[in-house]
Amino acid sequence: MEKIWLKEYPAGVPTEIDLNEFASLKDILEKSCQRFADLPAYSNMGVTLRYRDIDRLSRDFGAWLQAQGLAKGDRVAIMMPNALQYPVALFGALRAGLTVVNVNPLYTPRELEHQLIDSGATAIVIIENFAHTLQEVLAKTPVKMVITTELGDLFPFPKRLLVNFVVKYVKKMVPAWNIPGAIPFRRVLSEGARKTLNNVPLNHDDLAFLQYTGGTTGVSKGAMLTHGNMVANLQQASAWLQPFSKPAEETIITALPLYHIFSLTANCLTFMKVGGHNILITNPRDMPGFVKELGKVKFTAITGVNTLFNGLLHTPGFDRLNFSTLKISLGGGMAVQRAVAERWKQLTGIPLIEAYGLTETSPAACINPLTLPEYNGSIGLPLPSTELSIRDDEDRERGIGVDEAGEICLRGPQVMRGYWQRPEETAKVMTEDGYLRTGDVGYVDERGYVRIVDRKKDMILVSGFNVYPNEVEDVVVHHPGVLEAAAVGVPDEKSGEAVKIVVVKKDPALTGEALIAHCREHLTSYKVPRHVEFRDELPKTNVGKILRRMLR
Repeated sequence: MEKIWLKEYPAGVPTEIDLNEFASLKDILEKSCQRFADLPAYSNMGVTLRYRDIDRLSRDFGAWLQAQGLAKGDRVAIMMPNALQYPVALFGALRAGLTVVNVNPLYTPRELEHQLIDSGATAIVIIENFAHTLQEVLAKTPVKMVITTELGDLFPFPKRLLVNFVVKYVKKMVPAWNIPGAIPFRRVLSEGARKTLNNVPLNHDDLAFLQYTGGTTGVSKGAMLTHGNMVANLQQASAWLQPFSKPAEETIITALPLYHIFSLTANCLTFMKVGGHNILITNPRDMPGFVKELGKVKFTAITGVNTLFNGLLHTPGFDRLNFSTLKISLGGGMAVQRAVAERWKQLTGIPLIEAYGLTETSPAACINPLTLPEYNGSIGLPLPSTELSIRDDEDRERGIGVDEAGEICLRGPQVMRGYWQRPEETAKVMTEDGYLRTGDVGYVDERGYVRIVDRKKDMILVSGFNVYPNEVEDVVVHHPGVLEAAAVGVPDEKSGEAVKIVVVKKDPALTGEALIAHCREHLTSYKVPRHVEFRDELPKTNVGKILRRMLR
């Protein structure tokens, strides 16, 4: 498709990026730590690590991992919320030449077991609050090394002891656990400081992340994101930011979890590249506490999903914050609702800019110009060095305009290598000419803006997180009182979509409450159905396939 969108690029944004400027994420990090050594890099709960601290601590962490025998390409899982230990563990693992496997700390034992086995992770860094989950499945996984940490571990004395005491004994947020041989994070850093970090040459082909995303088969798959994919997306993102941001002068609010690809790339990595300051919010669900934190800092940028922005707008005190330094508000992960965007602009004076991407694209693929005066309902323009094609079901390219809607397909240096150990799944989403099928139906308007009209996949999008119906259905039908079940997404004011299950009973006494309680045992909270409907039968094709589209 002709790149008609290039004429809409803001002044100063290049049409192509320089992929060869950096060899790897390690290269970017080490250059940033040297260039911005004295500047604040990451802050959490009033404690700040400067770039020189990140350099030293990640070096120590990586050296320790190497000393334990971990070699280039070995997988290390990180399972924690937004805390100062996250960037230290992340960058330490990458500098040691290892592949990072991000794990949602709210996973159930079933979900955690699958991801650790599938990725082949041999080490895990986990915050103690969730160690009890790991304890249940550890023996069934390839993990041989467990590093545990407490929330306040990188805080100075005595704040470290106070925070850890309150979390464990006052708020009782750490269920009892026992993992023989688990090594405390602080001890790892202490021992690593006395060891040498061996230089591991890395290039664009080396694997940086196995970033898991839901699967149509009900099993999550690891998207193989190389150093080249990630470098490309950082180059694309920083090129888009360049005319509107200044190196070493930006402060971004990081409330979305860093284990999610959006926050990982847009916040943690992109702003590290430009010497920015990430304010890590550990628990954004505590909206009053979140607003209180926002009142303590002059921030220039904030990212989030629609539900987060909507939650802030409805939290007392948010309207009294000082937005004079705010330049960029970026929404992604799910559709930004017009009502939320308009209220955000009215309150902050800054438009809520919508972006679009997928785990498989590292994630950024399209973004609206940061010069946009107000919400426009589109997902923006393809990023520099990104090609977009609208295809019909026979893989033929469509034209420009709403009547030419089809599946959005993307090609560019940020597109994943494929799914980890799943060539057949990779083949399903990649075209012969190298485009990624997104599963979203949309069109390109006459100015080059991309607009989504429908979702081809059955995927449900809850607050920016992918929920695949097959996984929910698999859990539901394991209940002895269920004969058949189908999961669909329904509109929800708070989360964009919510999960609804339509069930045919085997046990006439079965209740919706019992089914939801069953799901809570086996699914992360955002995957748990909010609605249950009972029917005598489910609509099906002539070969017996359940028609979810009819249920929707």
